[in-house]
Amino acid sequence: MKESAARKRPAAKPLKLLKLVVQTLDGKKAEDLQVLDVRAQSSITDFLVLATGTSEPHLRALRIELEKALDGARVPIIGVENTQGSGWTVFDAFEIMVHLFTTENRAKYRLELLWKDAEEISVEALLAPHGAGKPSAQRTSRKRKRPPAGIQ
Repeated sequence: MKESAARKRPAAKPLKLLKLVVQTLDGKKAEDLQVLDVRAQSSITDFLVLATGTSEPHLRALRIELEKALDGARVPIIGVENTQGSGWTVFDAFEIMVHLFTTENRAKYRLELLWKDAEEISVEALLAPHGAGKPSAQRTSRKRKRPPAGIQ
């Protein structure tokens, strides 16, 4: 019996690339990192990485650092769409597309909702040290984190 594409673990190469992208963005303090497995929904990419920068200069720093990391790993970049002051930068690296937003544009475009049927990949697992467990594509709740006890 064949397993559906959305239930498979990422292949080694895309998994390595996902880790590189997530670790690079996390290292530059990107906020609200999210990785979606869209293989079952998209014919043009396998994974979407969504991240938020706190300002236009922060977005620029995230873009520059990601370009350096991908170039250093010899990952071909099909294209980078980055209009100055737009608050949204897109990287297309074949299997992975990275969307970097300002806080305002992340809330405005809400790509997470557009891809609500996608499986979410654990960012924590991608950030874990080597051998600490493999990330899996698993359906997770899209609810916000609960406030600490006693705060409503």
